[in-house]
Amino acid sequence: MKKIVIASNNAGKLREIRAILAPFGLDAVSQKEAGFDAEVEETGTTFAENAALKAHAVHEALHCAVIADDSGLLVDALDGAPGVYSHRFAGENATDVQRCEKLLELLKDTPAEKRTARFQCVLCYVNAAGEEQFFSGVCEGVIGTSPRGENGFGYDPIFYLDEYGCSSAAISPEQKNAISHRGKALRAMKELLKKAEFLGLIDEIEKNI
Repeated sequence: MKKIVIASNNAGKLREIRAILAPFGLDAVSQKEAGFDAEVEETGTTFAENAALKAHAVHEALHCAVIADDSGLLVDALDGAPGVYSHRFAGENATDVQRCEKLLELLKDTPAEKRTARFQCVLCYVNAAGEEQFFSGVCEGVIGTSPRGENGFGYDPIFYLDEYGCSSAAISPEQKNAISHRGKALRAMKELLKKAEFLGLIDEIEKNI
């Protein structure tokens, strides 16, 4: 299986990306597995800016093609927060449980019809020559009043999906990947993934790992 470097060490993201890219015959390799140990500071004000920062940092260090993901939760009642600060919303070292608890506390007096939200993902693909392309995906839902489910990660236990009538954490990984923001963004890359020149770049990556 050919390899592609993912500019992340986030276990949850990598698990989902690997599952989605596998049908394309691609094995997603974390930046650490590829030899990049540094943490890239996410100083951007948009998902695209942060994804580009991460992708270019790994590309400059490894000199290979890279896919970077930046994503987060946007809650309408909070004017789009936590947005790009989703991971740091409850503090730099907060757990997923603490992030969910903080969000539920902020929304405790918000009626059901105003709890609409969406997950957004922006991917930045940087090829071996350093040229970038962006792909995005969105998953609509509502914020529940309590966590439910054991699957997923992040805000999944409190993000409810109308089509399933339950939280993202209560459906199977396969069901989530079929409708998730990350799944949609990765599938938006499918024409690129099929191109001979992209697969050629994967071959170059494979030689370096």
